[in-house]
Amino acid sequence: MDIRQQPEFPRVPRPIVAIGAGGIVRDAHLPAYAKCGFSVAGVYDPDQEKARALAHDFGIEVVYKSLPEAIARAPKSAVFDVATPATAVADIARALPDGAAALLQKPMGENLEQAREIRDICREKKLKAAVNFQLRFAPNNIGARSMIDQGAIGELHDIDINVNVHMPWHLWGWLAEIPRVEIVYHSIHYVDLVRSFLGNPRGVYARTTKHPSAPHMAATRSSMILDYGENVRANITTNHGHDFGDKHQWAYVKWEGTKGAVRTQIGVVLDYPKGRPDELEYCIVAEGDEREWVRAQPEGNWYPDAFVGTMASLQCYVEGSSNLLPTSIEDAYHTMAVVEAAYESSAAGGTAPEYG
Repeated sequence: MDIRQQPEFPRVPRPIVAIGAGGIVRDAHLPAYAKCGFSVAGVYDPDQEKARALAHDFGIEVVYKSLPEAIARAPKSAVFDVATPATAVADIARALPDGAAALLQKPMGENLEQAREIRDICREKKLKAAVNFQLRFAPNNIGARSMIDQGAIGELHDIDINVNVHMPWHLWGWLAEIPRVEIVYHSIHYVDLVRSFLGNPRGVYARTTKHPSAPHMAATRSSMILDYGENVRANITTNHGHDFGDKHQWAYVKWEGTKGAVRTQIGVVLDYPKGRPDELEYCIVAEGDEREWVRAQPEGNWYPDAFVGTMASLQCYVEGSSNLLPTSIEDAYHTMAVVEAAYESSAAGGTAPEYG
């Protein structure tokens, strides 16, 4: 079985203009682009010192002094890589040239109202825009999709995502000031991944809860059931407060089908920020066969390699070598709709038992 783990690449890569010079750009975007040979024409950030330091470290020749300058001086065929706080995305999208190609940082706003505004701006300006839901493009997850698409595990009927780790939330001080944290900034990746395999769920049951170690933050633990009917199970469970050593920390995605199963490890969230390698293993069962798991070697990790996939898929779409844009604005809006439904379900509470 040929397990493909790499995304499709554009025939002629386009130059990239980076809008934002924060940690995610330094740690993931630019290392990914350097690894696959994508060129970055210039970078802009309101913090000019940060932009200059990033340009120096990654050999970027141009540091723009303002957003209007970045837009005016961008190469004609440029793709704008917008990696800014979610609340700034709408204004930046509104400033981009009509018809421009843009990869917008996730989430698509912090709530469905903001997501709708971003979607409507992109429609009005006819932007060729995608959202950076890159977990779909982690090499091990591309591998899982490759096997499932080939029918290796039969009919897919179960997706289970389970994360039990210690996340040092203090590294992102701004998270303490916002009303929503875990689902919209983290589990949104898992919601998007499930949607990419099963489509839109018919409903969501969810509860997101705070943790005693972060009493001044919004909820950092979540449980979600995505409803795909009586024959398909899709669960997402996350606990970011497991501060009891490494032995029982885990982070995985598991797909089960009628003929086998696939499991991937999400290495980046284990022992964060150091991380561990991603993993990919599978069990294919023929009649009478032993249940044995086979380990395949992932061709990279979620960070930074998955960030190649979102940019590459957008560039393929813009040049016309692909008519599919997996994380398009329209598709990303559906992920945001599921996230909003999860928060609404959590706020509504469960069904109260009749105890008496």
